[in-house]
Amino acid sequence: MTERILVTGAAGFIGGHCCRALLEAGFEVVGLDNFDPFYDRRIKEQGLAELTPDPRFSFVEGDIRDSDTVLRALSGVDVVLHLAARAGVRPSIEDPALYCSVNVDGTACLLEGCRQKSIRRFVLGSSSSVYGDTTPVPFREDSPAVDPISPYAATKRAGELLSQVYRHLYGLRVAVLRLFTVYGPRQRPDLAIHRFTHLLASGLPIQQFGDGSSDRDHTHVDDIVKGVRGAVSWTAGDGPAYEVFNLGESRTVRLSYLIELIAQALDVKPKIELLPLQPGDVKRTFADITKARRVLGYDPQVTIEDGIPRFVEWYQETYGRQPRATA
Repeated sequence: MTERILVTGAAGFIGGHCCRALLEAGFEVVGLDNFDPFYDRRIKEQGLAELTPDPRFSFVEGDIRDSDTVLRALSGVDVVLHLAARAGVRPSIEDPALYCSVNVDGTACLLEGCRQKSIRRFVLGSSSSVYGDTTPVPFREDSPAVDPISPYAATKRAGELLSQVYRHLYGLRVAVLRLFTVYGPRQRPDLAIHRFTHLLASGLPIQQFGDGSSDRDHTHVDDIVKGVRGAVSWTAGDGPAYEVFNLGESRTVRLSYLIELIAQALDVKPKIELLPLQPGDVKRTFADITKARRVLGYDPQVTIEDGIPRFVEWYQETYGRQPRATA
């Protein structure tokens, strides 16, 4: 029997890639998105346009905080992949109330909808940000993760705890996916790799926060999608459960090296404007993926040296070769 899955945040970067992969795997996919103005709606609509020709894909425009919309989207659904969120560490410091509303209240509304519809399978997209700056590296899922340093991180951890409560009270089978710095085609324009590529391609300076020594576990979206597929399959197992899985490449990349790779792919010399470190930014992320390998069959394949040229190629095909600024 064909399974029906609800993907929240379906018009977003990761959501769109997951929708396509789930359709290819034989699911019926219901997408839910409110086209939050965090970035240009037209970018999201372009991604959706690739999905809508498939008769197994349907779309609901609406907010995850609206119970009527959520219940309508959950009709006939077997499993939920919850990726919708207000994203970004620095913007969360400027408007923490909005982040709490979307990321906490929205997750609660969706979990409550699952309870009312007797849906027991739930995959939650979380973030490596929950580990903060005090967790030993590489980050393990059994680390406490009790010291977030931004409102965004705190709201993502709150969503994890809410889903754990619903597992306990109502027998849900929950997979929490802590995603590590995802990049790839159709990445949000505000994220580092996309932003740096645009600036370098245009001959403009990059604003580098700190001395370039910060490390991130950059993970290609193709690998993330495979981990999501594994988590969705895992929720089909027997009995209520709650498990957290890291999805990263399990390798750290220095900011200075990342900029170098982008510049090499564009064949330009980078111009760097040094700025102080920003509040809320962690110094390092590094995933221990032992558990995801064992339980989900997760096995990332795209190295940063392969992924950056692929991203730059997509960028140039999408936006063309940018006219470079003159001094």
